[in-house]
Amino acid sequence: MKSMNAMIRILAAGAILSAFAEIGASAPALAQSGASCDQLWRERNAIYARAGHCFQTTRGRSVFGGGCFPPYGRLSGADARRVRQLQTLERRNGC
Repeated sequence: MKSMNAMIRILAAGAILSAFAEIGASAPALAQSGASCDQLWRERNAIYARAGHCFQTTRGRSVFGGGCFPPYGRLSGADARRVRQLQTLERRNGC
């Protein structure tokens, strides 16, 4: 019986982690659990960097480089939603 309960807990934990991964929530737990302004900024801008954004600020260029490529920062629906979530968290934290 104990091994059955342990197996159920493992399966439930796997399902939760899988659901988080599907909505792009591997880092959101970090962001929602009191991440610093710097962590939120880095997570948000990493999304733009993966999408080829051309960073203009010194900070952006020093962290993500000066190279840019198509689609030049245009975000997909999921990435755009995540950026909005991060911006909301940044505002709440007074960043």
